[in-house]
Amino acid sequence: MSSSPKKVAIVTGASRGIGAGVASAFREAGYSVVASAVSIPPSDDPDLLTISGDLTVPSTAEQVVTQALARFGRIDSLINNAGIYIGKPFTDYTLEDYSAITGINLAGFFHITQRVIPTMVEQGSGHVVNVSTTLAENADSSRPAALAALTKGGLVAAARSLAIEYASRGIRVNTVSLGVIRSSMDASYEGLAEVHPLGRLGEISDVVGGIMYLEQAPFVTGETLHIDGGQVAGH
Repeated sequence: MSSSPKKVAIVTGASRGIGAGVASAFREAGYSVVASAVSIPPSDDPDLLTISGDLTVPSTAEQVVTQALARFGRIDSLINNAGIYIGKPFTDYTLEDYSAITGINLAGFFHITQRVIPTMVEQGSGHVVNVSTTLAENADSSRPAALAALTKGGLVAAARSLAIEYASRGIRVNTVSLGVIRSSMDASYEGLAEVHPLGRLGEISDVVGGIMYLEQAPFVTGETLHIDGGQVAGH
């Protein structure tokens, strides 16, 4: 195993949108980055390792961690960004929807995080950030999304639990809970700015700023940082 003086961050769902923005921010901060996604092109940057694969499959998570350690020798941060959102009335959800949402939002989180934490314990330090949604706390009758709430709300609870379980071993675990973020050029965001008291959509830069704040806040753990334009506070 080689060693590296640079800190190392793993970012899941890193091929586009928020994940790509977070990966770039960590590189700009001087980190080596392992960027994972279902499909992601190879990189010629020696400090950026890209790995394609489905995190719902345990062997993919194993590959990400093994290659990260082989290439960089350590893992300092894990950003659990990979996830999917399917919003529809509860009784309209199909078994395929349930399998897809729980597969990436919960099983994907479980497979990669369970493999990263032992390395952090051995180092005596580490930071995990889960990406959730304010809809898990602040339901909206115009946007029913019970399975998103079930899975992303679970990530908030798991982060608090892990923060306490591993606090004495130098590992911090936090969550960012997002409002509607303009993360895709293909999606329609018409009318969605109104759900935020600040009156605008969130931008990828807003999420990146929140995650990098948590990364640089050594006395913050078990926290849920709402990046939602005031949505969780009320209307």
